[in-house]
Amino acid sequence: MAKAATSTWIALLRGINVGGKNRLPMSALVEIMKGQGLTDIKTYIQSGNAVFDGPARASSSPGADLAASIADAITDAIETAHGFKPQVVILSAAQLASAIAANPFPEAEGEPKQLHLYFLAAAPTAPDLASLEQLKTATERFHCADQVFYLHAPDGIGRSKLAAAVERRLGVPATARNWRTVKKLEELVLARAS
Repeated sequence: MAKAATSTWIALLRGINVGGKNRLPMSALVEIMKGQGLTDIKTYIQSGNAVFDGPARASSSPGADLAASIADAITDAIETAHGFKPQVVILSAAQLASAIAANPFPEAEGEPKQLHLYFLAAAPTAPDLASLEQLKTATERFHCADQVFYLHAPDGIGRSKLAAAVERRLGVPATARNWRTVKKLEELVLARAS
């Protein structure tokens, strides 16, 4: 029997290990992911970032969205084991590379905590970008492209009204990572290829 083809994927979990809520040690996340048949799992920091190998294509229902089915399996397993259901966004290695290459604010890369990428569960169909434009401060800039929302916030996102409204105004679930984390995930992906 031939070995099933695998691909490299990235899992981004939202809302875990924040303020003492939804505690999920990365060792527990690794075990949950292994239980879903995922392999070679590497995590980065406690906020729920993992690079792993998984199926290259769906084995059943040819039209199924493979990334969504992986996300659902991880979410359901976390709920079963830990009693809460985090948002999980799954990216292919190619999607991560594409998001990095398409960064519209390359001059902001030198201050990686000021540049944030919101990875969206789906491309927004009716984003309210006009209201986001009204919420932004004089120093903030943003750009929405397919399933990534880029935010350059030189004054930080802690009190940013724009940052707080992104998900609601785009109308799709999202999870944000700063540029440093995005680049670290890229390093983990590239290390697999060498």
